[in-house]
Amino acid sequence: MPLIISHPSTNPKIRKIEDEIAAKKEQLAELIANEKGRIIPDYTFQDKNGNDILLSDIFGDKEELIIVFYMGIHCKYCTLWGDNYNGIAKPLSDRASFVVVSNETPQQQQKIRKDRGWTFDMFSRKDNSFGEDLGFVGEEGNPLPGVASFRKKNEIYVHHRSYFGPGDNYCNMWDFVSILPKGVNNWQPKYTY
Repeated sequence: MPLIISHPSTNPKIRKIEDEIAAKKEQLAELIANEKGRIIPDYTFQDKNGNDILLSDIFGDKEELIIVFYMGIHCKYCTLWGDNYNGIAKPLSDRASFVVVSNETPQQQQKIRKDRGWTFDMFSRKDNSFGEDLGFVGEEGNPLPGVASFRKKNEIYVHHRSYFGPGDNYCNMWDFVSILPKGVNNWQPKYTY
């Protein structure tokens, strides 16, 4: 006889919190959608071959763009995030352009992409102030992880920015391990599994 479960959780307190989180996410999405954004310059990056490319060209044929700020291969957490969005890069790119930027050289980025099997495009921001201007560089000049959305209509607007950290909305690994009986249990990302 098959087991019939009428509700995903038998604990009403858990279901109540899950419903509240879902409602808050809808509220957050609405607030983000209504942000005005601000005009930013058409920054110059380097593509995988080391050639200059303008931010306006990174949009491709899309009006909207998502850029992830990657701290670099030295950060196991950022690398986990990269592994995570590698799986959604193609469907995401169907909706909006999606790329990752870091302050590494194009050669370093291509080595990382090859070693990890990443399929998304990466651009170097090594020779521009893009990260600093958008708040993704710390006080000591260290890169900070996060994501920003942009739109292009005659000019380029930064629409929304958000930072990354364990438990954020941008890496589903944390949500999956949080439902295990022992939770995260001091687990940390690795370079190889």
